[in-house]
Amino acid sequence: MVINQLFSAGGVVMWPLLAFSVVAIALIIERVLFWYRINTRQNKVVREVLNLYRVENVVGAIDKLKKNADLPIARIFLSALQLEEPTPEEFRLALESESQAEIPVLKRFQNIFETIIGLAPLLGLLGTVLGLIVSFASLDIGDVGGTKTAGVTAGISEALVSTASGLVVAIFTLLFANTFRGLYQRQIASIQEYGGQLELLYRRRYERGDRSYAPTR
Repeated sequence: MVINQLFSAGGVVMWPLLAFSVVAIALIIERVLFWYRINTRQNKVVREVLNLYRVENVVGAIDKLKKNADLPIARIFLSALQLEEPTPEEFRLALESESQAEIPVLKRFQNIFETIIGLAPLLGLLGTVLGLIVSFASLDIGDVGGTKTAGVTAGISEALVSTASGLVVAIFTLLFANTFRGLYQRQIASIQEYGGQLELLYRRRYERGDRSYAPTR
């Protein structure tokens, strides 16, 4: 009942704001699950893979990565480890190119969040303008306190409710968007750190002339 009254008071802009809020919530849930999976599993998987690689168990490291191929960093490591006897430069390029390919996955839906954050307050402002138009259209100086006062009140209510709703949607989305942006930046730092460790291990073995660990297809 309260929601019905809210939509009735907020006017026509409440419907696109509702659509924005539904889309935002759905995408936020997807991103929360995505980052939860990464943050709860990635560090353990990477440590195990690096430990296997240090003891020259490359097959075990690759098998571990394949079992966790839903993690971005696992796909990055696989792109380099599955090369056939690469030079250190080729190994590094494989890590870097796959890291670049994973960036859209990590930043997924960011543009949609930014669109909602930008448009929701503007829709609220549009509702304010429409509400004020209704108020002024209903205003009659010679009928103060008369029957047309209800139209003025309804217009002001529409202006306030739509503005508040637009701000609520934008603020709610902004909080999560900034959180996901922070997780993305931290993930990029982790990829660079772990990728550098793997590259260093490979360079050391390559300089020793140890090629027996390179997997063949």
